[in-house]
Amino acid sequence: MKKILLTSLTTILLIGSCTGDKTARVLFDGENSDQWNSRGDVSLNNGALRLNDGASVMLKNGNYTDFELNITARTVDNGKGVITFHTGDNFEKGYQVAMNNDQESAQWWTKTGSLLGIRNLTKSIVKSNQWFDMVIRVEGKAITVKLNGSPMVEYIEPASPFRTEENAAQMLSGGKFAVRSSEGTIEIQSLSVTPLNCKVDIAAQQAEAIDETTDHIIRLHQENFPVLDYHVHLKGITTEQAAAQSRRYGINYALAPNCGIGFPITSDEEVLQYLEAMEGQPFIQAMQGEGREWPETFSKEVRDQFDYVFTDALTFTDTKGRRTRLWVPEEVFIEDEEQYMDLIVQKIVDVMNEPMDVYVNPNFLPDVMNDRYDAFWSNERIDKVITAMVETDKVLEINHRYKIPNKAFIQKAKKAGLKFTFGTNNADGSFGKMEYCIEMKEACGITAADMYKPYIK
Repeated sequence: MKKILLTSLTTILLIGSCTGDKTARVLFDGENSDQWNSRGDVSLNNGALRLNDGASVMLKNGNYTDFELNITARTVDNGKGVITFHTGDNFEKGYQVAMNNDQESAQWWTKTGSLLGIRNLTKSIVKSNQWFDMVIRVEGKAITVKLNGSPMVEYIEPASPFRTEENAAQMLSGGKFAVRSSEGTIEIQSLSVTPLNCKVDIAAQQAEAIDETTDHIIRLHQENFPVLDYHVHLKGITTEQAAAQSRRYGINYALAPNCGIGFPITSDEEVLQYLEAMEGQPFIQAMQGEGREWPETFSKEVRDQFDYVFTDALTFTDTKGRRTRLWVPEEVFIEDEEQYMDLIVQKIVDVMNEPMDVYVNPNFLPDVMNDRYDAFWSNERIDKVITAMVETDKVLEINHRYKIPNKAFIQKAKKAGLKFTFGTNNADGSFGKMEYCIEMKEACGITAADMYKPYIK
């Protein structure tokens, strides 16, 4: 955690090194669009520059390198677009920042504020048809994007950035600004730029950058794959630290409180208090139902306020009426391993009838059996669980913490048409970058179309 905080402080210090008169240049004031070249259906409408269905505007003059760009804009209904900087007359280079608040969008992981292909965001903190303020700031090799004053992206372009052939021109250089509608309508109410004369130590900046020659997260962004850890707990990490780590790593987080008897949240009232405290945060909100009592402990109306709900099958009552938690050795009572394995499988199948979306910590085995995981998970047992998941329309988590399920199960799940989530299920604040999940993604050919789309409220 200290590393995260130091990185943020370093960035702040570098930001403070800019000089010059810092006079903002008004590029659009709601009335005069003479500084822009337009293409397509562009009009002035009630004090806003309105761009429809592929229309664009590009600044006629100026070559901006370090700057702070301030935009007040909105998306209309399902409208989507981009703001491009460091570009040329034909959009042949530069970075793009997304404007997309459409919850029904098939490409749901490029919401407003995304630095496209670099730091795609799975949640927008602003809504369609509502005006929002965006700040895009470039200084040296650092790019910051803020929405309504909240930082959404903090990216430092490293000395050796990873770019696919398609995205090779996605580099800091200098150039013009442009705004383009990619679908439907977007509106710009005001736009101004403040040139910055930044005396930045580039080497010091890039020492803080992530090494993209080895980083697998940038590769996911570059291939347009949703980068979301669907299973993160605030354990050993605060909300602020989680947000800072998310921005640094480029991994979106879904936060999940543990909800159930004997867990931190035990009632509808406590759920509502938690969700109210999370209002405006950049995290997708998930619920983890604990124990087998959770469907009765929390009302459907309250459960439905989460973006999705998940549970596991680690807690159950065994054949002799004993409460079992599979991760607690003292609560695992095995007389015959094969019979016990069949009991575990049946309990997993039973859990599929609970009102949840995602089955997590999948196919977990107690320590005394886990060294023979592949042997216990025979094809017959795998098929039984997958059939139950298909029949109840459940989603399968690939779990980084326990490195489960195994490749054979994932391959069969994919063939059966199941959707997937990647989940860390962290026990403390030091959790990685979903390495096992990404390993299985590559090994099993999982694509963006195979990933679960949360129903973000």
